[in-house]
Amino acid sequence: MTRPPNLQKGDTIAILATARKNIYDNLKPSIDLLHSWGLEVVIGNTIGLDDNQLAGTDEQRARDFQKQMDDPKIKGIWCVRGGYGTVRMLDLLDFTKFEQNPKWIIGFSDVTVLHNHLNTLGYKTIHGIMPISIPKASSEAIESLRIALFGEQLIYEIPSDKMNRLGSAKGELVGGNLSILYSLLGSKSSIDCHDKILFLEDLDEYLYHIDRMMMNLKRNGCLESIKGIIVGSMTKMKDNDIPWGKNAVEIIEDVTKKYDIPILYSFPAGHINDNRALILGSIVSLNVGEKSSNVIFE
Repeated sequence: MTRPPNLQKGDTIAILATARKNIYDNLKPSIDLLHSWGLEVVIGNTIGLDDNQLAGTDEQRARDFQKQMDDPKIKGIWCVRGGYGTVRMLDLLDFTKFEQNPKWIIGFSDVTVLHNHLNTLGYKTIHGIMPISIPKASSEAIESLRIALFGEQLIYEIPSDKMNRLGSAKGELVGGNLSILYSLLGSKSSIDCHDKILFLEDLDEYLYHIDRMMMNLKRNGCLESIKGIIVGSMTKMKDNDIPWGKNAVEIIEDVTKKYDIPILYSFPAGHINDNRALILGSIVSLNVGEKSSNVIFE
């Protein structure tokens, strides 16, 4: 997998919208943060655009993203927020110049569309906090993003969780938002799970739908061939009047119980304030122990 160049002081990051709309007024904390790291900032044309829920039309969002991808002065693209809509502009993009001059694509949630598509093209990306997350993000989440961008080594030591399945594995880290992974299966942006370590997180889903999506991963062969799973936050899950009978973590455990692989639960990433950066496409060592676990990025 190709790793985009590590950032250096003086480099420029573009902030833009690929999905839900966003105004300029709430970007000051993220701009100040980038300046404190010695970086310059360009604000994309999609910031402030309004097309119902979206930050402009599909063509406008694609045009802004294409502009920042093609500009050699831009060393990273930081997606301002998630929501829905990235997939609507994906097929309007031409990655030719990106492949000639790769740069960091940063975000989570709906940005999983870009993470997975770029993974199929052979490029590493950063699953991490977004500009609108900065005011509430933990200091650990913010620092982990800086470490990832500037090329320092990421190592996470995680307290034990009673649901953990012990063991060790090493492989390429893939994944992101479960709903997005599910929606991309069967498309050219669907990830190859073979010999990978799969990261999962989600927000605001019905529990039966978590089961449906996990069963879909299983029936598509994704769970048959992976080396391990890292489960992040499963936030604000919903249930029906007649309860499903298991929470999101128990559903994942139930669907994966036949596989002899390590599983790390309660990893601090996803739709939570402590959303630590993950370099997708990197080789990681996953060690799930009785007292603590670690994830080490090569």
